[in-house]
Amino acid sequence: MHLEWILHPAAPYAAIAVGMALCLFLFGSLKRDLRVCDARWAKRLAALEQDYSARMESLDERWKELSHISNLMVAPTPPRSGLNLNKRSQALQMVRRGETPQAISAVLSIPQNEVELLIQVHRVAAG
Repeated sequence: MHLEWILHPAAPYAAIAVGMALCLFLFGSLKRDLRVCDARWAKRLAALEQDYSARMESLDERWKELSHISNLMVAPTPPRSGLNLNKRSQALQMVRRGETPQAISAVLSIPQNEVELLIQVHRVAAG
């Protein structure tokens, strides 16, 4: 038969040597494939990092723009009443003296309708 070489005492060593050579070849090709794949992933990662940096710069610029705009916007001050306590007490004193709302308004520089309202509130509060 032609299979007598299998029974030769060196056959197992030859098989082991061929197997080791095959393992070394596969290991080498795997390392080469990993290097190629690693280079591809490095390129993709660099592209993603560049895109990320560009987007972050864009967002940073937008943030600065919106911050600047918000700093320009000032909340409106609440409307001040024309009557402070001093003017109110002066107006009530003038009412007690018999002054007209028109005269009180002109002297204290407050709207006439506020003077009339103050007089009405004072009369209601006084009973």
